[in-house]
Amino acid sequence: MSHQTGIRANEALKKYFSKCKDGKVRIFKVAIEQEQLVLKEQKPEKHNWEKDYEKYVTPLVEVNQPCYLLFRLDDKNSLGYEWLFISWSPDTAPIRQKMLYASTKATLKQEFGTSQIKEELHGTILTDITLEGYKKYKKSVAAPAPLTSREEELQELKKTEANTEISITTKQQTLGGVEFPLTETAKQAILDMIRGSYDYLQFRIDIPEETIHMEFAENVSLEKLPSKIPSNTARYHLFNFKHTHEGDYTESIVFIYSMPGYTCTVKERMLYSSCKNPFTFTIANMGLEIAKKIEIDSGSELTEQFLYEELHPTNTLHRPKFAKPKGPPGRGPKRMTKNQ
Repeated sequence: MSHQTGIRANEALKKYFSKCKDGKVRIFKVAIEQEQLVLKEQKPEKHNWEKDYEKYVTPLVEVNQPCYLLFRLDDKNSLGYEWLFISWSPDTAPIRQKMLYASTKATLKQEFGTSQIKEELHGTILTDITLEGYKKYKKSVAAPAPLTSREEELQELKKTEANTEISITTKQQTLGGVEFPLTETAKQAILDMIRGSYDYLQFRIDIPEETIHMEFAENVSLEKLPSKIPSNTARYHLFNFKHTHEGDYTESIVFIYSMPGYTCTVKERMLYSSCKNPFTFTIANMGLEIAKKIEIDSGSELTEQFLYEELHPTNTLHRPKFAKPKGPPGRGPKRMTKNQ
């Protein structure tokens, strides 16, 4: 499934967008029905935003069904009132539904007007979208983000760079790669693969956004795997290679980095190469064990024999133990000696 679904607001919802910004509507709910964004419910302004938030938000959501909520705050900017965009995607909802709503969120924001959306709140359990949960979210956003171990290393490196002496014998530290964040859909797809929902995932780098998106999440046989590899752009792939080794049934997650010759731009080649190691490190931290990392030019390389030999290479350097040659024939019986 692509990160853009093509689902858009129907005509009734588009007309409502212009009507709801007059200051009388406090909150409205949008859902996906018959491949369209539709208006489900709306509530008027009754009190200040905090009282209306407690009264309206949680009753509008369903336990097992994703939806979008747009809540009008009391603040204004030059374009009008500011809104809070709430994306409700409960853990108990079907995977396909969660992926569909995650992929359509950007379209809804664009059609409503991103300039009027002040904040976004994502919820998977009810406590995430209560008033207390919203206030906790605001505090976490305002606080400085904790540094990752990689950022701490870079910070220490910058501190020492000013006093570093460079000579012929000095060795310069090189970066391990560029770390781009994963979208929520990409993270969910990896977790679903851990649970066994998918055999194949494909990821792409959104260069302008500097994020990693999930392109496909499917159950693909080995025979059809080569057809999934693009011939004109780079991609990352995760494939569950099911095979037998020494008589035992085995499932091995293979990370595939495909780069089709020189049809890609230099920037694309550099970014995919630089993001590869941090990306696989993130996958491992999420709990998905990668048995083998391989790089290919085209999908035609992905045969069963190729993957098997990558996972279970033949040790060509192994030499059998030296076998003592037999003695010459007819030399008689061995002579027995007694210990003195």
